Amino acid sequence: MFKPQVHRPHLVGIIFLPNKSCIPSRSWPSFSVRPWPQPQKKYRKNIRVGYVPSNIKAVAVAEAEAEAEASGTEISTSVKATAGVTMKSPNLLGGSLLLELVSAELDPQTGSQKKPINANAYQVLPKDGPEGGPKDGPKDAIFESKFVIPGDFGEIGAVLVENEHSSEVYLQHIILDGLPNGPIRFHCGSWIEPKTDNSRKRLFFTNKLYLPSQTPEGLRNLREKELHSLRGNDEGEHMTSNRIYDYDVYNDLGDPNKPKLARPVLGGSKQYPYPRRCGTGHLQYKTDPHSKTRSKSFYVPRDENFSEVKEKSFRGKTIECGWHAAIAHLNSPTKSEFRHFSDIFKLYYEGINLSSPVNRGFWQRVWNLLLNVKEDFLKFKPPALFLKDKFSWLWDEEFSRQTLAGVNPCSIKLVTEWPLKSTLDPDVYGPPESAITTELVEREIRAFMTIDEALEQKKLFIIDYHDLLLPYVSKVRQIEGTTLYGSRALFFLTPDGTLKPLAIELTRPPIEGKPQWKQVFTPTSESTGRWLWRFAKVHFLAHDSGYHQLVSHWLRTHCVTEPYIIATNRQLSVMHPIYRLLHPHFRYTMHINAHARESLINAEGIIESSFSPGKYSVELSSVAYDQQWRFDREALPADLINRGIAVEDADAPHGLKLLIEDYPFANDGLILWDALKQWVADYVNYYYKDASMVESDPELQAWWTEIRTKGHEDKKDEPWWPNLQTPDDLIGIITTITWMVSGHHSAVNFGQYDFAGYFPNRPTIARTNMPCEEPTEEGWQRFLDNPNSELLACFPSKLQATRIMATLDLLSEHSSDEEYLGKDRKLTWDEEPVIKEAFNRFSAKLEELGRTIDDRNKDNSLKNRNGAGVVPYELLRGVPYSISI
Repeated sequence: MFKPQVHRPHLVGIIFLPNKSCIPSRSWPSFSVRPWPQPQKKYRKNIRVGYVPSNIKAVAVAEAEAEAEASGTEISTSVKATAGVTMKSPNLLGGSLLLELVSAELDPQTGSQKKPINANAYQVLPKDGPEGGPKDGPKDAIFESKFVIPGDFGEIGAVLVENEHSSEVYLQHIILDGLPNGPIRFHCGSWIEPKTDNSRKRLFFTNKLYLPSQTPEGLRNLREKELHSLRGNDEGEHMTSNRIYDYDVYNDLGDPNKPKLARPVLGGSKQYPYPRRCGTGHLQYKTDPHSKTRSKSFYVPRDENFSEVKEKSFRGKTIECGWHAAIAHLNSPTKSEFRHFSDIFKLYYEGINLSSPVNRGFWQRVWNLLLNVKEDFLKFKPPALFLKDKFSWLWDEEFSRQTLAGVNPCSIKLVTEWPLKSTLDPDVYGPPESAITTELVEREIRAFMTIDEALEQKKLFIIDYHDLLLPYVSKVRQIEGTTLYGSRALFFLTPDGTLKPLAIELTRPPIEGKPQWKQVFTPTSESTGRWLWRFAKVHFLAHDSGYHQLVSHWLRTHCVTEPYIIATNRQLSVMHPIYRLLHPHFRYTMHINAHARESLINAEGIIESSFSPGKYSVELSSVAYDQQWRFDREALPADLINRGIAVEDADAPHGLKLLIEDYPFANDGLILWDALKQWVADYVNYYYKDASMVESDPELQAWWTEIRTKGHEDKKDEPWWPNLQTPDDLIGIITTITWMVSGHHSAVNFGQYDFAGYFPNRPTIARTNMPCEEPTEEGWQRFLDNPNSELLACFPSKLQATRIMATLDLLSEHSSDEEYLGKDRKLTWDEEPVIKEAFNRFSAKLEELGRTIDDRNKDNSLKNRNGAGVVPYELLRGVPYSISI
């Protein structure tokens, strides 16, 4: 069922568009209100319809008919308006909605806007679960009114709405019945604040799509005013009811008044370049005018907020996850670690142990309450990996497999230069040559080939965080309870299509008068070496977990997308075809990003307290944005080619030949990419039939310019930004954006709990140094005597582990009102046959992708997605439109 679009504020109102899109042309599309051929009676323009009783309405209509019959033969049309509304409180006082129909035509005599026709709509029925809006039973209602439209009114172009209730209402839709060409349905999906002395009527355009040059004369001025009002005017702190889209830097993550919470401003400087976020209008700190004050909840434009269904689901899950973390906090000291591996298993089998007493007033009462909580409530649900094979985290095969089919499958790349070498300043960070030598690699692959053959045949792959992390090692090591290395892991592609880990290198730069320390660890059967290899994997996986969360996930999807959303609302009218195409892909993203700033990436938030880089975590994502992020490489094919994983091949599926043929993320992702690109191409080519139409579209050009120069201002002068001159340019840009918010986000988000909810498989932090890094005699002996205990001490603490488990459980959940690609937006395109057919083809391709994923997961030859204890790869089946969590 069609979900109503979320629309935006403006000085004159918000615009709703009826179902039918117009074919681009110089002429206006049909849908004019024209009379029947025979003369009709003249009706009064304004009719106030009473609340519920039908006799009142009948009397009003009869009086109007009698007056019209007596006064002449002016042609007119009687139209019934029905509005679906969700109300926050019962309509006890009989409040109404004032509706005003706006003509798309100017008055031919004065050249000005024709006078709108208005009527008050009153509640006539309660409505249980209206189509296209939040379903909240008794709060949903139907409002009705009647209009009498004179014959010279012309085409209906918009509706002005004023809310005469005491609280805001959610306008789901408006339907106009009685028109000669059939009913007009307005899909609204927008909150309307109560009428006040300072409020303005909300404006909703009809559902027809117009390029700027095709806009009817009567709507041109309104279209421009609407966009202007959405941009704001620096009027101070934004209110929750506002619909203002403006830009600001990330200057609200810390508190400069508290040295422990002070954080650098991200964005607006060469040192910390960063994408922009939505401005909140918060006040500046007196002690640091570059930073903005924080609040319990950050402003987002009203219609970007979660629906009531989503909000209840999110808060319910947040409370449940919060209980887990709170219980763990009460039950364990902050640094308390797991004593035995069986204690980790008990989190899923028995739940959190509540045996420890708390002997302080309030907390004693809380503890007593928890003792009576249902047992299952204290358990974590077993993640998919744990259910498949709880010991798989020990296997090197699984370690390698997850680089291609795990939660971070987009970091691995081809080795193109040998020997490996750092690009950092050797005077600061020590010798740049890697300790992974030719001799070491050949010892590991000698059963297959020489290193020269491996390089020539493109069999060596690497995940390399060495140069990104090494500059932060000394700073991170000053934080209690964590440590860091520069790291890289090397892999060999075996004949059966799987990866074999060859080595992990860990490096510490010169620090505290000590020289650079680096060591390479390899798989081995020798007992001490085997345990050191396990420790090395824990450290590397902690780095990979941090990179995944901060770069692959947060930066490349959530963070870089917010400027796209802001620019789309500021520069593209809701009447613009590209606005309609992009709109479902931005649902809920600004709200979930605001939640992230509140508790996830903020100073001493969940990320800083539970990931290895600590307070430098988000700062590291700024470094990655500076060094690595390029829009032209975010397209999946370009990403694979850039990483050396694929080469262009016109004869291969998708035009690419994968060097790792069994690469689940790439295999499934390319099918989704092709489906998205074809859908976008069909849509764009329908509205832009001539190349010059793209270059001459002022809204589209302003949109792309603003994304580059304001949303990503710190990279505005980069030469790699695509040009926007032709339909093909536009198709590439839109497909890249929609892929990142749908397919890429699904791949790096929804498997988080399945793979990292069992934290030995993907620890987020390594709390102790490698046992062999300049050990004391006592420390080394402790490692030799009980390596199990030393490994548990390196793992996250109980509090860190349970907090991350609870958070990942929350982030991996789909909401009950999730909207999925190809499924939940069909009614958006129903009135335009060409677009509807294109969307149906898109939907069919996604259904075929689901069947292909099933077949691949059953194929015994595909060892990276099938086998005993292997979690099947399903992250690109059922992909949401947007970054909604």
